[in-house]
This record gives sequence, C-alpha cells and structure tokens, in this order.
Amino acid sequence: MKVDGACQCGFITYETEIDPDSVRICHCTECQTFSGSAFRIATSVAEEDFKLLSGKPKIHIKTAESGNLREQVFCPECGTHIYATSIGDGPRNFGIRIATLHQRNELTPTRQIWYRSAQPWVKDIGSIPHIDTQ
Repeated sequence: MKVDGACQCGFITYETEIDPDSVRICHCTECQTFSGSAFRIATSVAEEDFKLLSGKPKIHIKTAESGNLREQVFCPECGTHIYATSIGDGPRNFGIRIATLHQRNELTPTRQIWYRSAQPWVKDIGSIPHIDTQ
C-alpha cells in the first residue's frame, strides 16, 4: 500500500510502501515514555522503500533493553517521532509511526508486542466513558 506522511508541523514529509498486515501496537515502556501515551503503533518498511520528501530529521541514539543501539528519528521543529531503526551495516527496516501517516484511518493493528508492559487499563479501554469531541 502506497502511503505518505508528515510530522505535525509539516517540516518533515515522506512517502513509502507498507504492508497493512504488519501494523502492530508496541506496549514497551520505551514507547510509552517516548510517545507520552500507553503504547505506540508502527509498521516496518525496508529502508530502500522510504523516501524523505522534505526536511532534515533529527536523530537521537537510544540503547534498547536488548543493548542494541537504535536511531529514534523525529522532526527537529515540532518533535514528532517519524520512525526508529537499527544502527550498523546491513539492510535496515524503519519502524514507521502510524500516527504520522495520512492514511492512518485505513490501518488496523494486527498484533501487539511487549504486551507484558501494557498498562492494565488498556485491556478494557472500550469500557471507559468517552466524549466524541472536546
């Protein structure tokens, strides 16, 4: 599926090809902290399939729980996280953050990872009272 996306302020824009069946929810504590939420939703794309159209992102190097170094790539203007990837030689995959895609409403997660770190209330989120607008 051909998709395009941008950061909140529009400084970073990109396009890529994704597999809609590879959309996942990550409950790891790093995603919780970095997103400021209970989880983050991403999909994996090959580096060669990602095309940066505008802007130059900022890169933060993070050590994962595994000890591996990860690039956290985000907009230097508004701070929107665009993707994460490994560091080093070899083919790389980008974990594109679904919230930055213009087609995000068409994508439904197909699996959850790091579920052991999920916030307990996430399992019952549908039962929490809601308001349709602010």
